[in-house]
Amino acid sequence: MYDYKFAGASLTAWAQLRHAWIAMNKIAEIRLGEIGATPESIAILWACRDFPGPLRPAEIARLVFRAPHTIAGLLKRMEREGLVVRIPKKPGHPYTEVKLTPKGKKACAPAIAILKDVIAETMSVMSEEELEQLGKLTRPLQLKALEMLNMNLKQSPGNPEAVTMPVKVHKRNQNK
Repeated sequence: MYDYKFAGASLTAWAQLRHAWIAMNKIAEIRLGEIGATPESIAILWACRDFPGPLRPAEIARLVFRAPHTIAGLLKRMEREGLVVRIPKKPGHPYTEVKLTPKGKKACAPAIAILKDVIAETMSVMSEEELEQLGKLTRPLQLKALEMLNMNLKQSPGNPEAVTMPVKVHKRNQNK
């Protein structure tokens, strides 16, 4: 990967954000791959485990920011693997519901632990204040991108504030 420095600050920042995300997601893919999981499958399992109330495929698509047809394919594969079950529509129940199977519940915990560890390790290069600042700096980019996609940011379901991360010791590069 190249360390791009473009004449325009916006292009340099875009490249850095894009490269950082691709690299962080690749780390998650590699570590989760060791247990036969993917970031996408874990996002779905996590959503199925923690979502308050019935979970429909369309809501899963919103939760993990994927196209509904992509989610349909993932759910089909995960159902074949015995991780989830899709309960079809029936009278008085106007939508397909997705639920974790016991096998899915068992697969969920170690995968989420791996993902949380990847997040904690990756983000450990920044202090709590820097992480808060990063969140404030990326929020307008998120909102602008959603606006360009004609999408709205909705309040998250459940209680994401209760989700905590393991604490890693903050280490700064001493050569700065």
